[in-house]
Amino acid sequence: MSIIIHSKQDYEGMNVAGSLATEVLDKVTEFIRPGITTNQINDFCHEYIVNAGAIPAPLNYKGFPKSVCTSKNSVVCHGIPDDNPLVDGDMLNIDVTVILDGWHGDTSRMYYIGKPSPLARALCDVTYDAMWAGIGVVKEGVLLCEIGKAIAKHIKQYKFSSVKDFCGHGIGKKFHTDPQVLHYENNDNTILKEGMFFTVEPMINRGKEHVLIKKDGWTAVTRDLSLSAQFEHTIAVTQTGCQVFTLSKEYSGRAVICG
Repeated sequence: MSIIIHSKQDYEGMNVAGSLATEVLDKVTEFIRPGITTNQINDFCHEYIVNAGAIPAPLNYKGFPKSVCTSKNSVVCHGIPDDNPLVDGDMLNIDVTVILDGWHGDTSRMYYIGKPSPLARALCDVTYDAMWAGIGVVKEGVLLCEIGKAIAKHIKQYKFSSVKDFCGHGIGKKFHTDPQVLHYENNDNTILKEGMFFTVEPMINRGKEHVLIKKDGWTAVTRDLSLSAQFEHTIAVTQTGCQVFTLSKEYSGRAVICG
């Protein structure tokens, strides 16, 4: 495993990129409502990113056809925006990654379309808190596996499951690098060091952990068609904890009710 240790100067570049990615999620909140399509959301985000002088990292990345990922209800991740209208009761993850001055800012958030069901709200709240449980153990000298253990410990009290097919990742000048950040119990004894940049992005299912990939080669869905939720932040390891590059100044970070 080859993990890049970044300099203090690199933190500023990542902070600016992360702030822009978060700003995109903040601004699209005002646009989301029942009746619009995820293609319209994609177009809104694309225009906002480009007008800010940045590049939407997912577009054409290994063949991905859109500028953001939109994962609805039982879609775990990598949902491709389409022309199906959102309806009251849907829950939606929007995953935004921008490239600004060479640095990648990567974050995702859950949205409720209209009034959420009690189950959707519970799942999103547990997923959000699980992400922060993982982030909360990060500091120099801690083993990488402690992130997954903290997430697993948090969701153990609920009848939910953590997806094992996808993980967090190192990030910086490249979109995906080492380390792989697992969101479940594991034994990765990599020692965290100041200057490591990576994402923490647990995907939590209402049912079993298993997923299927659709014929488009991207869209991952729960095999049992249960609801799935995800939140994501990009962080840097510091001596005493971590710096989160993708915090919102406008929203708490929990799922937002739209429409």
